[in-house]
Amino acid sequence: MSKPILRAPLDNVPGATQAHRSDLPVGERRPANEEMARVLRTKPFRVALEPSSGTIAYWKHEPVHDIVKPMVDHVIMTYPTGVQRLERRTGRSVAIGTARPGVVTLIPAGSTSRWDIHRPMHVLQLYLPQATLSRVADEAYVAAPGDLLERTVYSDPVTSRLLMSAVDVLEGHATLEALFRQQLMDLLATRLLAAHAGSSITVRPALGGLSPNVLRRAIERLRSDNDADVSLGALASEAGLSRYHFCRAFKESTGLSPHAWLRQRRLEQAMEMLRDTDASVVAVAEVLGYGSQTAFAAAFKRFTGETPTNWRRSMR
Repeated sequence: MSKPILRAPLDNVPGATQAHRSDLPVGERRPANEEMARVLRTKPFRVALEPSSGTIAYWKHEPVHDIVKPMVDHVIMTYPTGVQRLERRTGRSVAIGTARPGVVTLIPAGSTSRWDIHRPMHVLQLYLPQATLSRVADEAYVAAPGDLLERTVYSDPVTSRLLMSAVDVLEGHATLEALFRQQLMDLLATRLLAAHAGSSITVRPALGGLSPNVLRRAIERLRSDNDADVSLGALASEAGLSRYHFCRAFKESTGLSPHAWLRQRRLEQAMEMLRDTDASVVAVAEVLGYGSQTAFAAAFKRFTGETPTNWRRSMR
C-alpha cells in the first residue's frame, strides 16, 4: 500500500497532515543537508547543487529511528527503488505507509517529526528554499504560496518523475547539467505550488512564444562558446522575461526547453566533427565540454542509438 494510514485528527486535504511547526526562529534552523546527514548518519551518494535555487541529494542509508529537527528549507523526497514500510509521527498524528517508486514525502520548512524506518533505503531528496517557491509563484502570477502540506508516501508520479530526472539526465557536461538543474528547480517549485500548497493555486499556462528578435538573441547566446552566458538567469534577463516565462516561451517557439535545445546542438556538433574530421572521440568530447569520453559516449548513444565510433564508421 502506498497511501499512508493516518491515525489522528487531520485537516480536510486528502493524504495530508498539518505540519507540526516549531517556534524556532528561521536563523536558528539547520540547513537541510546538515540535518539529513545527522539523521541518516552517512554522506549522500550523489549531490547536485544549484546555488540559486536548491539542492538535490541521493542517499543510501541504514535504518532510522530519530527526530528530524526544524530545517530552513522544504524537503521533498521520492524513492528510486524498492519497497519499504515507514512511520512518521508529527504532533498527535501518526502516518504509516510504504515508500516505493512514484510516491513522494514532504517535510515543510520549520516542521519537526519522528521517523522510524526499519530497513536500509534509497531516497532522493530536494532541499527547496522558500525564496525559490516565492519567486516562482511571483513569476507565475499566482497568489503568495501558503505553507506546503506535510505529505507521507503520497502518490504523485509527476513530482516523483521530475525529481528522478535529476539522476537520469546527469550527462557529465557541466554547462548542460547546470542549465538542466535550473529548469528542474523551477518545474518542481511550480508543481509543488499546484499540487502541495495549503491553498488552491492554479498556474496559468504561458501564451505565445518569443518574438523573432528575442529568439534569435537567445539562440545566439546558446550557440556561443562562453558557458557563463548560458545560465537560465542570463537567457531570461536578455529576453526581458522571468525565468518561468522564458522557459515556457522558448519551448513554445522551438519545441524544446533551453536545456534540450543546447544538448541537441552539442550532439549535432559532435556528429559533424565525427563525420567531417579525423579528431578522436576523446578530442571531440573534450572540445564539446564533456567531462569524460564515457559521459560523452553515453549521451551520444542516447541521442543517436549508436556509440560515437559505430556512428562514425556508418557515415564513412
